Amino acid sequence: MVKAYTQEYTYKHPWDRVTSASWKKFADAENKRTLSHILEVDTLNHKLDPSTGKLYTTRAITVHAPGPWFVRKIVRQDVCHCVESTVVDAQARSMQLTTNNISLEKFIEVEEKIRYDPHPENPNGWTLCRQETSIRIKPLSALASMAEKVEQRCAEKFVQNSAKGREVMERICKYLEAESKGISI
Repeated sequence: MVKAYTQEYTYKHPWDRVTSASWKKFADAENKRTLSHILEVDTLNHKLDPSTGKLYTTRAITVHAPGPWFVRKIVRQDVCHCVESTVVDAQARSMQLTTNNISLEKFIEVEEKIRYDPHPENPNGWTLCRQETSIRIKPLSALASMAEKVEQRCAEKFVQNSAKGREVMERICKYLEAESKGISI
């Protein structure tokens, strides 16, 4: 079984502001309260390809283990380590993030893809965010109904956390907008 869903969200901010906010969302103390499921974020490497102008970044993200409490008891882990790979193409105005869990992958596979592009209806003023997430509980595959319930609970948690992430991104975008106008908040 695989639980997959897609969400789209329009930021009423230009692409460069939204992508700047994406880099800042884990760093601010105010955001750490809202994104309390994120425990640690470390940049492992970054590289700018001089021939294409693309920026490639890899980050390690440690989060509270997703899903219901009994899943954490079964896997005997309260945290999950993930790897986020990001490609920013400033010329094409595209930012793509792919995050995979690595520490719990024998129990649960999670892949999240987020893409930020200028919105087709207002490319200079708005940014379209498209998030695709797939969740697969592995050892429970033989118990399809149980796996489906666990996947659903995990998906619900991811949707809640996505909403928190959008809230943080909006707050940062408003701060960056005010900063660009010379207004202090």
